[in-house]
Amino acid sequence: MPLFPQDALNDGVRKREVFGWAMYDFANSGYTTVVLTAVFNAYFVGVVAQGAQWGTLAWTLTLALSSVLVMIVMPALGAYADLRANKKRLLAISTAGCVAGTVMLAFAGRGDVAWAVAAVVLSNTFYAIGESLTAAFLPELAKREALGRVSGWGWSFGYFGGMLSLGLSLAYVLTAQARGEPPTSFVPVTMMITAGVYGLASLATFLLLRERAVPQAQAIRQAGLRASVERLASTWRRARQFRDFSWLLACGASYQAGISVVIALAAVYAEQALGFKQAQTMALVFLVNIAAALGAFGFGYWQDRIGHKRALAVTLAGWVVMTVLAVMATSPGLFWVAAVIAGLCMGSSQSAGRAMAGLFAPTEHRAEFFALWTFAVRLAAIVGPVTYGVVTVLTSGDHRLAILSTGVFFIAGLLLLIPINVERGAAAARDKT
Repeated sequence: MPLFPQDALNDGVRKREVFGWAMYDFANSGYTTVVLTAVFNAYFVGVVAQGAQWGTLAWTLTLALSSVLVMIVMPALGAYADLRANKKRLLAISTAGCVAGTVMLAFAGRGDVAWAVAAVVLSNTFYAIGESLTAAFLPELAKREALGRVSGWGWSFGYFGGMLSLGLSLAYVLTAQARGEPPTSFVPVTMMITAGVYGLASLATFLLLRERAVPQAQAIRQAGLRASVERLASTWRRARQFRDFSWLLACGASYQAGISVVIALAAVYAEQALGFKQAQTMALVFLVNIAAALGAFGFGYWQDRIGHKRALAVTLAGWVVMTVLAVMATSPGLFWVAAVIAGLCMGSSQSAGRAMAGLFAPTEHRAEFFALWTFAVRLAAIVGPVTYGVVTVLTSGDHRLAILSTGVFFIAGLLLLIPINVERGAAAARDKT
């Protein structure tokens, strides 16, 4: 049985187009891996904020600000993309914005807090918009019964893109450190590497991926913004007809809050609580990406076999175990074990959520529904890291208690998963198609 069967795809969809779609996951993963997880977050706290006690909270508030912006613009933007059938054009704009913002990060040095904050807000806002738009292509490519595995293909391939950016950056960092260069010398180069990989790899997406949606009559009759807002308001009013999607949004907002902490603050925790050095942290994140790629790929097949709900529950239980191990770790060894578990759960849980959102999305509302999913994820990106930052401030820098508080989000996600009826949610989407 082939690993990438043609019968998993909708009629008229070729494998090379799926490859082009997956290349966007490959392209943008370097941003989260290098900027948010492995390099710039710790650099922001230790160098830009000059090690001040408020540095961690400042970092989390910066990410929160970008998430607020996404929450404001993305739902209406998703509705606009559906009406005008221009997901691909908007994706190109968001890609250019994130690449430009990442280049700006290269010019943030010691004490340049305002510049760094502006660059992070710009780049992370455009990153989130692009992530939502590319996810909206998934139901156009994959059959409903294969959403899990196709989502897994893209998500797992994406981690290899993250490893490419991180590997190139790590090679440069090790060379620069051997020459005795300070972080203010080699971290900016890693930002340029990340921006370059993002921009170049995304070209495959724009060359191979087709826009299958067609403009809707409402877009022709009305101005874009007005039609988008009216469309969004209509969806909110009819939300009771999509109650399983609503429960999924609540569940996703909860567990994604915990994942946001891991993405944004794992390197900070490793350096502040366990004394990791920059190269050690980057090597750790590299291992996490390998585990995440394997988890997302293999899990997608398993998800389609045992069911979306059960599979997601397993990954959330894994996250709880990871949190306990991270808190217990007093030496690098146990923390490395926790990191591998985090990697396996990260790829699988994020891919599973995207697949379930695709299953619950009516055909003519795909970009809009994925925009609402992005709204929930961005809300999580505010609540999770800010909670961590507030705990560190209130406890005079107790990162162990802060990471322990993260486990509450995963437990809440498990509880909010219980009311979801996958068959009922999928049927509601088909009835509105």
